[in-house]
Amino acid sequence: MTSGLQALYRKGRDRWLFQLRDNEAGEVTLTSRRVFIVPTRAGLAFTVLLLIMLIGALNYNLGLGFALTFFTGACAVADMVLTAKNLALLTLSPGRAPPVFAGEEAQFELHLINRTRLDRYAIWLGFQAHGARQAADVAAGGASAVLLSAPTRERGWLEAPRIQLTTRFPLGLFKAWSYWQPALRVLVYPAPETPALPLPSRGAASEDGHGTVGLDNFAGIRSYQPGDPMRHLAWRQIARHDPALGGQLVTKHFDGGAVAELTLDFADLPPRLDLELKLSRMTQWVLEAEQRALPYTFRLAQHAYGPALGDAHRAACLRALALFGREGGA
Repeated sequence: MTSGLQALYRKGRDRWLFQLRDNEAGEVTLTSRRVFIVPTRAGLAFTVLLLIMLIGALNYNLGLGFALTFFTGACAVADMVLTAKNLALLTLSPGRAPPVFAGEEAQFELHLINRTRLDRYAIWLGFQAHGARQAADVAAGGASAVLLSAPTRERGWLEAPRIQLTTRFPLGLFKAWSYWQPALRVLVYPAPETPALPLPSRGAASEDGHGTVGLDNFAGIRSYQPGDPMRHLAWRQIARHDPALGGQLVTKHFDGGAVAELTLDFADLPPRLDLELKLSRMTQWVLEAEQRALPYTFRLAQHAYGPALGDAHRAACLRALALFGREGGA
């Protein structure tokens, strides 16, 4: 109960003090209230130096000493204002977050948009909790894109961690920072099983068109004719001849009918296997079938796709595997 109250207190404090929001959809502008500034170590040392100069000018009644002290103090104040303005009124927008496999680095694309007449320099972005930081400059009226990486450990949706923006431009005497929680997430697919097991033999068709359950014989390659099934295209032969350079589409020809389809059915896996291992095996089979250009049917719980082949089919199957048993999935 105590830890829950502490977490609630920290969340409320961050909301009030740092103007934080859980998921800020769309563009977000860093108002002056969201920019915070403190002296750096160099700034504290500079303050001590100013005090020493002021004491010396008072003790010896040096007019030039007073002038130098107040001039350098004015430079420090100007640096504080410029450091805060380097972040203030900067617009932030989330970009793309392509899917990855568990264990890989998720890439979050972030856009910095500067709609003011002031150039922005040396803005460092990074996740508040971990990860390397990236520097960006944004010209007046321009924009800049930054890629931040985060590790992935398990399948499903991975929300972008809270982002911290920091700058010490121009003199480094002050540090200004702000926080941003973008409404951005990446879909993490199950990691493919290693070492890979061979594709299931039941209902599978080999690359040369031979099946395993009394199928028709492969008769050869012929020119593509309108109406031929797309799954019968001879992709290996097509890849060797670019149609734009005078090549032509070719298709596999069978005596008497079509070839059997490869079926990837989650229910056919041994029940003793761990759930995550089953999903990893299905992931590996989907990738292998796509690599070998074998049309396949995919079945997982209420999901039934295919027979088909291609990026859209692959993405639908991997998405079903990633979200199986998770919120927003099957």
